[in-house]
Amino acid sequence: MPLALDHYRLLGRSGLRVSPLALGTMTFGADWGWGADTDEARRIFDAYVDRGGNFVDTANQYTDGTAEHLLGEFAAGRREQLVLATKYTVTRRPGDPNSGGNHRKSMVGSVEASLRRLRTDHLDLLYLHAWDGSTPVEEVLRAMDDLVRAGKVLYVGISDTPAWQVARMQAIADLRGWSPLIALQIEYSLVERTGERDLIPMAAEMGLGVVPWSPLASGVLTGKYSRADLEVGAGEASAAGTRRNVAAASGALTERSLGIADVVAGVAGELGVTSSQVALAWALRRPAVTAPIIGARTLDQLTDNLGALDVVFTDDQLTRLDQASAVELGFPHAFLTLPMTRAVMFDGIQIEGVTA
Repeated sequence: MPLALDHYRLLGRSGLRVSPLALGTMTFGADWGWGADTDEARRIFDAYVDRGGNFVDTANQYTDGTAEHLLGEFAAGRREQLVLATKYTVTRRPGDPNSGGNHRKSMVGSVEASLRRLRTDHLDLLYLHAWDGSTPVEEVLRAMDDLVRAGKVLYVGISDTPAWQVARMQAIADLRGWSPLIALQIEYSLVERTGERDLIPMAAEMGLGVVPWSPLASGVLTGKYSRADLEVGAGEASAAGTRRNVAAASGALTERSLGIADVVAGVAGELGVTSSQVALAWALRRPAVTAPIIGARTLDQLTDNLGALDVVFTDDQLTRLDQASAVELGFPHAFLTLPMTRAVMFDGIQIEGVTA
């Protein structure tokens, strides 16, 4: 059945209610050469909130801090109705080794700067942006808990981190009575489904709501690219590169992904909707997903993206999308589903709640 922005979902193991599509703000500001200017960003924000949307995602260095500045300006007067989520980790001052990373000094400094830019006294959700591989998990968790106890952060989450590390952190938080992680932000789309191996099952088991970024695979699933674009090569990997170069550099623009985009376009034609709406509708209806992040650069793009809430698939269409984009789960997942393996474990006995 159709969904709506004001049909809210609980975020992970919490009572926090969020819209089924989150508004991403990496496109707020023209600092990187391809984002929305202030007026267009305002129109995007207002349209999302006026439709009942309340879940807004940003980060400390999106468009070099402009995204948070604009979001703070736009949110004035209706701050309390929003769930503002930001991230820390990315370096804030080039040349300063402690201005980035996962450690306490980086976290606290980043949060204080975000609070000033967002013009608020608290963050609803703070994510660790990406795992740096060098900070003890106890330091991260205790610093997050201290910020929660101080009232500067209400909930905490994590992004772009190995599943085993997230599971370890959640177990430690539970055992020590520290604030638990309630959200996991990962790349997830019809093009990128490897998170189904460990990250997504882990999130479901450990109480983290999955918030996918790049559900349109850097624009590949919109149908905007063709095989001719494969000649672009690796391209420029920085955020300030052209959108096509970023898609190529991130690994989203490949022969395989264009094949998936073809299937998406076929389903879109049958339903009389756009490819973007099909790709987003698939993501937001995945069982473990709470809210995919949409990153529109124009009001027209936002309007089109929100149309995904109205898309309803047939079983055949879902099967075709799933088959075109499926990934091998690998060991031990594939091994554990082998008939031989299950035979020696269960000897043909049927046990309620146990599935292959």
